[in-house]
Amino acid sequence: MELVAGVQHAMGLGVAVLMYALLRSRGLPGWGATLATLPVLFDPSFVRLEHAILSDLQAIFLVMAALLVLGRREEVTARAAAGAGLLLALAGLTRTAAVPLIGLAALWLLLRRGRRRRAAVLLVAGALPLLAYAGWYERHHDRFALSGSDGVALWARTMTFADCSVIQPPPAEARLCPNGTVMDAASEYVWAPGASLNLLPGDRFAHNDLARSFALRAIAAQPLDYLRQIAGDTALAFTWEPVPHPDRMTPTSTFPYGVWTVPDNELVRAVRADYDPDIRGMRSVEPWGSVLAAYPYPWFLHGTLFGVLLLAGAAGSVGRRRPALLPWVFAAFLLVAPVAALDFDHRYVLPAIPPGCVAAALAVHGIPRSRYRAAGDERTTVNM
Repeated sequence: MELVAGVQHAMGLGVAVLMYALLRSRGLPGWGATLATLPVLFDPSFVRLEHAILSDLQAIFLVMAALLVLGRREEVTARAAAGAGLLLALAGLTRTAAVPLIGLAALWLLLRRGRRRRAAVLLVAGALPLLAYAGWYERHHDRFALSGSDGVALWARTMTFADCSVIQPPPAEARLCPNGTVMDAASEYVWAPGASLNLLPGDRFAHNDLARSFALRAIAAQPLDYLRQIAGDTALAFTWEPVPHPDRMTPTSTFPYGVWTVPDNELVRAVRADYDPDIRGMRSVEPWGSVLAAYPYPWFLHGTLFGVLLLAGAAGSVGRRRPALLPWVFAAFLLVAPVAALDFDHRYVLPAIPPGCVAAALAVHGIPRSRYRAAGDERTTVNM
């Protein structure tokens, strides 16, 4: 655990270095590039993430490395496109939500004066590792895929709005219709014992394909309801103070202090059975526990401020130059995709913050430069 935390702390610092290098390469002054990295360096949520045995930080590091490779020069070479495709493929293998970033990056290259060859190189470099992994997965799990839980997650997402009188699923899928079990968050349906999927014989993930088929049918029949749920849950990212979601969770950005036992519930029992029967609780370790518990972030990145940063990045993604387009698209996708595929979680917001900060910095930096250039053009015209 100590080794994992140490490596992830180094990656957390690495994310800030990647952001700084990218912004400096695009002409930002040192103070401006440093300011954009402050949320990653000092937000307790990122420090907490570095202590967790989760895939998020590695995926964030790989995505930011890909952005640096693509954005540090005006002209993207074939080598840079291949490197970015490989980095994004590794990010996708770390967290499958990052896989579509490969297509978004290729589309961005096509928008840059039709760089078809560069886009093709990026797509091939990104696709090969994914295909190789899917082939390995098929050999061990009898299905050509990157994951065996995507259908279950999407089914849970639809449980907040699905109406089978509108969907009219076939008999096999009708068994997955809402059965009266009501949870306060979509993700809770995955584990709710009374949910329709969990009443079917066998393990819930054994019905992954059936769940995906039902979910896609529900989305096609009720697209506006689906979009309404996505918009409502995504909006939770922009509240001034974090809100509980689901209600049993208490959102916090600070470090707890004390001793915690492992609760006895279905999820913990399943994890013990599948991974480690000796899972124990946690405790603070002195003197570091007291230091971290007392650590305040001097300028906490409230959700509302994050929304302002995204709006700034969006403003820098339009027009002829579009300096913030690629990092802003990455940030927006990383924010919305987990909500669309399963549910909102405060942890899922964190991968969107580094590219969102980069996009905002590029957008703000582009304003005075554009005005200065326009003023210079006017002076040149008068002198001529």
